[in-house]
Amino acid sequence: MSPGIREVEAVDAGRSVRVEWEDGSESCYPCVWLRDNCQCPLCFLPSAGARKLLFQDLDVNIVVKDVALTERKKISVMWPDEHTSEYEAEWLKKRCFSEEARAEMQAELFLPEHQYWGSDLQLPKIPFEEIMYNDESAYKWLCTLKKLGIVLLTGAATRQGELIKLGHRIGFLRLTFYGPTWQVQDKADANNVAYTTGKLCFHTDYPVLQHPPGVQFLHCIKQTAVGGESEVVDGFHVSNKLKKHNPEAYQILSSTAVDYTDVGVDYCDFAVHCKQKIIDIDSRGQAVRINYNNATRDTVFDIPAEKVRPFYAALKEFNDLLNSTEHKFTYKLKPGDIVTFDNWRVLHGRQSYPAGAQVTRHLEGAYADWDVVMSRLRLLRKRVLKRE
Repeated sequence: MSPGIREVEAVDAGRSVRVEWEDGSESCYPCVWLRDNCQCPLCFLPSAGARKLLFQDLDVNIVVKDVALTERKKISVMWPDEHTSEYEAEWLKKRCFSEEARAEMQAELFLPEHQYWGSDLQLPKIPFEEIMYNDESAYKWLCTLKKLGIVLLTGAATRQGELIKLGHRIGFLRLTFYGPTWQVQDKADANNVAYTTGKLCFHTDYPVLQHPPGVQFLHCIKQTAVGGESEVVDGFHVSNKLKKHNPEAYQILSSTAVDYTDVGVDYCDFAVHCKQKIIDIDSRGQAVRINYNNATRDTVFDIPAEKVRPFYAALKEFNDLLNSTEHKFTYKLKPGDIVTFDNWRVLHGRQSYPAGAQVTRHLEGAYADWDVVMSRLRLLRKRVLKRE
């Protein structure tokens, strides 16, 4: 049911418009915001969903000249220059400035809810073919990926190129210096520690980039008989534990800029350097991205000497928590499995496996940005839930 409006009036000397809804609730809209968001053809381009009104033409002190209610589903505002703006009730209700309404809209747009986990993770599994051709399954996949941080897709073909298809399903993959996709296998003169048979400690990929890829895909094409187990840990869950039990260490890791480096040749030659905090936090102090890769942490460290040891102590505390048996989850990929996970949240690693004359273990990897994934999620939600 679309919301109905009982009454509308100008308040605060014409600087705001008060709307009383039929359910008894009220909303108050500043006039400068209403004028800025006029939906008429002169001020808004519907085909692009974009504002045409130039900011230099906006009077930030504007007041309403007249406001009227039309059929309880629309309000009409006349401005001092005789320009008229109309606003649909449903459009206004969604954009109410109350704390509850704002939180509801943000939740709908960004799905911020997290379900934390440790060694008790029940790894969600969805058939690869289902998410490729069924919108409801694809929507479930991306919702679970956003909430839990990891989903296993099963039954893909055991050949290169399946991740290209997956990229097309969401939109497109992220190109990096290692190519649109990359092959994780034992290589001579490896230009990345992942391209060896050794153990890989818990890490996030590519903190050396200013904007690390948000989502990672790893497709198992061939698996070694011995070793090579995959390990994952919920970095947000561990960060919360660190913040609770050692707030000083949390403060150090969320405020110290760490130098990262990656130099070599692959898709093209590259010399990448970046500064990242191990734990990126938001305005509330909550972790929003983990940037931790011990292999590419630079020998250069741009902090005063007296702060070095406290940093190492804080990082050791965090690393120990990551590796504790209560937090890490171990599993072994089978040929045809594609693990998809949040590279800003989930740290991953690998147990070592024996080297051989032939390639015994082969994964194909790829990245996508969260912007692309969330775009597809919203489009799928609209289609599956029939939302306007």
